[in-house]
Amino acid sequence: MTSLSEGRVRPVNPHWLAIVLSSLMAFAPLAIDMYLPALPEIGRGLNATPATVQLSLASFFLGFGSGQLVWGPLGDRFGRRSPIVIGIVIYIAASFGCALTNDADHLVLWRFVQAFGACAAPVLARAMVRDLFPQDQAARMLSLMMLIMGIAPMVAPLIGGQILVLLDWRAIFWGLAAFGLVVLLALFSIPESLPSAQRRRVGIGAMVMGYLRLLGNRSYMAYTLAGAFFTGGMFTYIAATPFVYIEYFGISPQIYGFLFGMNVIGMMAFNIVNRRLVTLIGSDRALLYGSIGCAVFGVALAVLGGTGSFGLLGIVVPLFLYLSMMGLVGANSMAGSMSVIPGMAGAASGLAGTVQFALGALASALVGWLSDGTPAPMALVIGGMGICCALSALALPTRRT
Repeated sequence: MTSLSEGRVRPVNPHWLAIVLSSLMAFAPLAIDMYLPALPEIGRGLNATPATVQLSLASFFLGFGSGQLVWGPLGDRFGRRSPIVIGIVIYIAASFGCALTNDADHLVLWRFVQAFGACAAPVLARAMVRDLFPQDQAARMLSLMMLIMGIAPMVAPLIGGQILVLLDWRAIFWGLAAFGLVVLLALFSIPESLPSAQRRRVGIGAMVMGYLRLLGNRSYMAYTLAGAFFTGGMFTYIAATPFVYIEYFGISPQIYGFLFGMNVIGMMAFNIVNRRLVTLIGSDRALLYGSIGCAVFGVALAVLGGTGSFGLLGIVVPLFLYLSMMGLVGANSMAGSMSVIPGMAGAASGLAGTVQFALGALASALVGWLSDGTPAPMALVIGGMGICCALSALALPTRRT
């Protein structure tokens, strides 16, 4: 494995590379999942309603999505590492702002800025993978990274819950800032993956035209929307379950973290399955199978959660199965998106991420608006997202095997 200087790659340990790239992709799950158990406490501490506190989550999704439109092309033009450094510095500063805020409106603002900076890391980490590997190998590498990264969303709510026992919700944001500093230092141990000769020095007009070219490509949109609709369902789960589990079913923040971690185990297990499946049948067919699974388990959740059948178990089990499909949908949809138009991996990754997080923000806001104190709105929104995920994958014009 190599950095690209003068067209050649200097050796780097592939396992260490996977760890660092996984850490870059962990900004979103940590920044989202660590503070989920604290949402009710944040609302009480800032004298804000649940809907207002959920806006801090929606603003994070919007910041993370919109920022990728900026960082992706910057990575294609200036290389991958320098924009990541700038983004992490912004993220650290905004984490300080979140920790020091005294009202919900400023928390919403700082969360947007935090997300805008944080998104540079995963969008360009994905592009680095595409710099170094062809589509199927990139899908396998992304699966490995998601497997390693799976530790973050599994432990984040557990850590957040324990912080609430020992300290208060502000300490969560100090911890996020410390994580950013550690990853920033680790970034300098891996090489730049995009040589100067391969960088796209384009202006704003050409950048816009590039995005329009991607949006007009049927294959790109099928890959991107499959990933985006799955993400919409996942973000609905993230936004709604703190209130559904803690407020409606009355479980503790610590038990909530345990249930959250169980779902991550499912995602990690199917990332292992995906690495094997891609070798046997190709990433496109693996994506199709995962998308159909999203539809089946999403509809099951809508029926059980919408009717209240089996209580908490009727929510936990289909959610586990739906979220496990991330192992098949996440890596394969992103690898496919970045493979459609050569030379545009950064822009393709950024636009795909923007669509995903924009849909995630819309879904999380929608479930907040529909909230009636029961699990039904969450279950119905996730069911709809699962169906749309499958329809998007079925719309792929060709499927390489």
